[in-house]
Amino acid sequence: MTLFSALQAYPILGMACALVLGLLVGSFLNVVIYRLPKMMERDWQNQCKDFLASDGNIAALPSQDEKQEPFNLMVPASRCPGCGHKIRAWENIPVISYLCLGGKCSRCKTAISIRYPIIEIITGVLSVIAIGYFGINWNGLAALILTWSLIALTMIDIDTYLLPDDITLPLLWLGLIVNSFGVFTDLPNALWGAIAGYMSLWLVYQTFKLVTGKEGMGFGDFKLLAALGAWMGWQLLPQIILLSSLVGAVIGIAMIIMRGRDKNIPIPFGPYLAIAGWIAFIWGDTINQTYLKLFVTN
Repeated sequence: MTLFSALQAYPILGMACALVLGLLVGSFLNVVIYRLPKMMERDWQNQCKDFLASDGNIAALPSQDEKQEPFNLMVPASRCPGCGHKIRAWENIPVISYLCLGGKCSRCKTAISIRYPIIEIITGVLSVIAIGYFGINWNGLAALILTWSLIALTMIDIDTYLLPDDITLPLLWLGLIVNSFGVFTDLPNALWGAIAGYMSLWLVYQTFKLVTGKEGMGFGDFKLLAALGAWMGWQLLPQIILLSSLVGAVIGIAMIIMRGRDKNIPIPFGPYLAIAGWIAFIWGDTINQTYLKLFVTN
C-alpha cells in the first residue's frame, strides 16, 4: 500500500497530515519571507561591486579581503534579534512553541511577532482546504506547492514591494509542466494563460505610464499573473483580475479607514492577485457556474 492510498483510506488522517505539514511548511515560509529579500539585496550589492571593479572604480569598493558570512535559507541558524540567542529545536515547533514561550524569547524576553504563528496557521488551514478539494493525490500535492508559493509571495510583497523571480518564474514553468499532463487544464490553455496573464497587465502598465508618466505596478505582477494563467488557463484570468480588484478595493479602503493610511503611499498589488488567484484556483468553476445561473439564464 502506497502512502497516498493509505491516507486516502483514512481521510481524517489525511487531513491531519495536511494540517501538520502545512504548519511545518508555514514555519519554513517565515524564513523564506524574511531571508529571501535580504539574499536578493546582498546579491545586488555584490553585482554592483563587480560592476564597479570591472569599470575601474576600485576606490568605491570595500577591501577585497573582506569576506561575507554565508547567508541563505539554511544558514545562519535562527536567532533572537534582541540578544542573539540561538533558537533551539523545541523553541521552533510551529504555533506550540510560541504559546509555550508566551510570545517571548526564552532568554531576554523580547517579544516575538504574532505574525509568525499566524502565517503558520494560515498555511496549515489553506493546506487542509487544498487537500480537501483536490484530494490526497498528485493533484493535491501540486495544489499545495501553488498555495505555499502564493503565501510567500504575498508576505514578501507586503514587506518589500517585491515579487522575487526566484519564486514567480519557477512557479510559471511548474504550471506549464503540470498542465502538460492535463492536471488542471490542457497545455494550450496553460500556455495562452501565461501569455495573456503577462501581456494583459503589461498593457495596463504601459497605458498608465503613457497617460500619467508614472509606473502603476511592477514587472513582478505581470509574472505572477502569467504564472496563475499557466496553472489555471486563460479562461480564469478575467475572474482573477476582477476578484483582485475587488479584494484590493476592500482591503485598501479598510486600511485607509482603520489606520489612516496615506492615499499616496503605494499599495502592493501582488497580494491581491495571489488571494484572488487562490480563490479562483479552488472555487473558480463554482463561481462561474453560480454567476451563469444567476445572471445569464434569467
